[in-house]
Amino acid sequence: MFKQHYFWGMIKKLMLLVLCLLPSILLAQNSVSGKVYDFENKRSPISGAQVRNLSNKQSTKTLSGGNFNIAAKIGDLIEFSYVGYHTDTVYLINLSPRAIYLPASSTNLKEVSIRGAKINSSILSPDPEAKEFKRFESDGLRGKGNNDRAGGLAFNLGYGKYKRQQEQVKKLEERDFYETEINTVFTEKYVSELVKLSGQDLKDFMSLYRPSVGLVQTERPFNYAYYTVKAYHTWLKLPPAQRRPPAVPKLKSN
Repeated sequence: MFKQHYFWGMIKKLMLLVLCLLPSILLAQNSVSGKVYDFENKRSPISGAQVRNLSNKQSTKTLSGGNFNIAAKIGDLIEFSYVGYHTDTVYLINLSPRAIYLPASSTNLKEVSIRGAKINSSILSPDPEAKEFKRFESDGLRGKGNNDRAGGLAFNLGYGKYKRQQEQVKKLEERDFYETEINTVFTEKYVSELVKLSGQDLKDFMSLYRPSVGLVQTERPFNYAYYTVKAYHTWLKLPPAQRRPPAVPKLKSN
């Protein structure tokens, strides 16, 4: 009788323990946590950084040690931002703790203190060995003032056309650079690892949402991961008939 009473007593205690731990277990399964650091000084945590779940609109801020915990599930987009730093976005493929490193914005210039400066007075002094000279013109041998034109015809034949050609070559070289970058990064392997597409769906998605040169050029460095995942969410909202590029019209034969 005593053993039976002891057994049921242990069962009740275990059930009570499970009920007490259940909220924490459920919270851990429906949230993601981690720390936010400075990219340059990877041991320096950033407190007060904004953490937003773009999928469920939840938001929070990091604590004094850079720690954060936010409600989330697999497939959500988590955005990290702080004044003076580049914004980073993470696509959750699991709910493991994260270490986020934010690089400082390139527009923030480090402070430089100038304690003193000395100018060499000899730089401003005239050269004692310099000889005086005047400009002359053929009629009357009248000396020309320093503000007068030196005279003669200015020949600029063909220079404007050459300059335009050089500018066009430069534009083509820049475009080729960005095209090469896009082709190198935005590959089937890279995209499929982010959005889990394959086959014809993957080809159609990449054809519809291949980043343009203008887009990559205006935002440097270009965040290919954030762009791809955001485009994927847009693609999912499209009707099935619109998830593939339009067919190329056939040319009429003469």
